[in-house]
Amino acid sequence: MRTAAIEAIVIGASAGALEALSVVLPALPSDFKIPIMVVVHVPPDKKSVLVDLFRAKCNIDVREAEDKEPIKPGTAYFAPPDYHLLVEKDKCLSLSSDELVLFSRPSIDVLFESAADAYGSALLGIVLTGANHDGTNGIRTIVAGGGRAIVQSPEEAFSAAMPQAALAACPDAIVLKLAEIAPFLRKV
Repeated sequence: MRTAAIEAIVIGASAGALEALSVVLPALPSDFKIPIMVVVHVPPDKKSVLVDLFRAKCNIDVREAEDKEPIKPGTAYFAPPDYHLLVEKDKCLSLSSDELVLFSRPSIDVLFESAADAYGSALLGIVLTGANHDGTNGIRTIVAGGGRAIVQSPEEAFSAAMPQAALAACPDAIVLKLAEIAPFLRKV
């Protein structure tokens, strides 16, 4: 039985991420206190516009993660292009330019696995739309550590490969449509 309160949320998305996150993140209220770390596969050679787009439409604070930045409640942190985003044991963010993981940097697995080490059973991982299986090992690590997992319903995903791979790794994950995720998060 899970008794740990959720202290952090990690989200991974790839193909179709902008549309998916545009349903979830703006639906969170301004008094939402749980920090959220987000990895979206973005081209490494371009400035990401995700922070500017979501800052304009979200009620919570949205920022690009900075190295050694303490994690604050009510904030969504996006991984910068071409850097892995990690969570340190002291609940600070860390950026790394280590090797690509599954052809990606930032890697969803890297974020999920490091956050699982830092938060254990107090972590909630969310896998959204995507065309590869990044996030599969990470969501498995979260669940193995007692954390919780949500997977976007593959039937409605822009690209179903990532949600399907996550469900194959964690068949007990909660499967939700995009419109159901924010209401679920408001209750955790």
